[in-house]
Amino acid sequence: DCPLRGRCTTSKTGRTLNVHARHELLTAARHQAATDPAWQDEYRRWRPPVERAIAWLVAKGNRRVPYRGAIANNLWLHHRAAALNLRRLINLGLARANGSWHLTPATA
Repeated sequence: DCPLRGRCTTSKTGRTLNVHARHELLTAARHQAATDPAWQDEYRRWRPPVERAIAWLVAKGNRRVPYRGAIANNLWLHHRAAALNLRRLINLGLARANGSWHLTPATA
């Protein structure tokens, strides 16, 4: 007459429960994330730009790597990131004048 009988396994070998080696550390980190206002402020500060950068990286069909092999894909990823960084700098006003690069203030 156990009230939790429906949750029991019907397996003849029973049920196996695996606990992560760093379970206590992960639990403490989750608790800090849920209760610490300083942690939450820092998270809210950094999550949007990181999410935006990832969205830019995977935009326009770039969710999968285009080549076979880690070296070629690593090179492709670095080139993609460099191109996105350059595009961002140009949008911020990067220009070349008198033989040097500089950021011009945005005019609004």
